Amino acid sequence: MKALNKRELARMERELIACLTEACETAKAEIVGFAWLTHRLDPDAFPGSLRITWVFDREADKDAALGSPQKARMLALTAQALDEASIRLDHVAWHVRFDSEEACARRHGGDWNRRLQER
Repeated sequence: MKALNKRELARMERELIACLTEACETAKAEIVGFAWLTHRLDPDAFPGSLRITWVFDREADKDAALGSPQKARMLALTAQALDEASIRLDHVAWHVRFDSEEACARRHGGDWNRRLQER
């Protein structure tokens, strides 16, 4: 993917947010314990720097989802959102992380900014 200027990056990120919001709402209706998702990226290293984090309420819910067909569903929803935002990645799973509110509270005192920067 060619380097994006600031305007193109802002447009792409707005589109990505809209598409990920749809994926999030779908997942909340389908996946037990799923709460929200977010993304982070370094504009200078895009698209390789893109990270999408799916967040569950509890570690047990996350573990149950990852040990079931729900993991494939989350990856498919992510791939669909990326496709709709015209973002092409060779290996979507490399850009996806799974986490929980419970783990963030225990290890980072609920500070998601700090937690996501470390991951």
